[in-house]
Amino acid sequence: MHMHTSIVARLFLLGLTLAILIVKPVSASAEMYIAGYGGVNFGDRLNSIAGTGSRAGTPGPLADFDLQNSITYGGKVGYFPGHSWYGIEAEAFHTTPHVKSLDDDPATPSFDPDTGAHFRITTVGVNFIARYPGRTLQPYVGAGVGAAIARIGDSLVLRSDTDVATAWNVLIGLRAFVTPKVAMFTEYKYTGATFTFDQALPPDAGFSGNYRAQHVLGGLSYHF
Repeated sequence: MHMHTSIVARLFLLGLTLAILIVKPVSASAEMYIAGYGGVNFGDRLNSIAGTGSRAGTPGPLADFDLQNSITYGGKVGYFPGHSWYGIEAEAFHTTPHVKSLDDDPATPSFDPDTGAHFRITTVGVNFIARYPGRTLQPYVGAGVGAAIARIGDSLVLRSDTDVATAWNVLIGLRAFVTPKVAMFTEYKYTGATFTFDQALPPDAGFSGNYRAQHVLGGLSYHF
């Protein structure tokens, strides 16, 4: 886990560096902010499940894995050149949408344990933001790409396994300033990635699946 924590830190620093480089040249009126937030992840499913390794080529997809709702928390650093409409932010957030139960499909009796599995995802990335630069209210929309570090396991049938996959998100939010430098915000975020856990099923098999989730968030930002 230390190695993956290091990967997260490096990717976040890379995103922050890109945010600063892309918006150069820096002007005296440039706006930067830091923000922290929390909320709920309304987990959908791991869908389009397909076997890998010795399970590769299994006829048809396996049953989807239902995910639990969970807490999401994270932080971001943003940059807008001047009081502009467009900016960029580096972001990192964590969530734990554990698998409710694995396949309960009679068509796959060898893959039917009545048990769930722990599932943790840390995402780091860069978002491109468009906003209305109001002094009190700032509605905004954005889209971003990054890396999602996912770990699944701690189950009667699954071995712990980790994957790092390309992640994407789209978002919409509203920021309200309570002082000239402090603002509250609420945000809706839709995220996705495709994970492959090649070593999750002993002895030499695994599976891949598409992850989708909706996040409803709220937080505070401090503007420099």
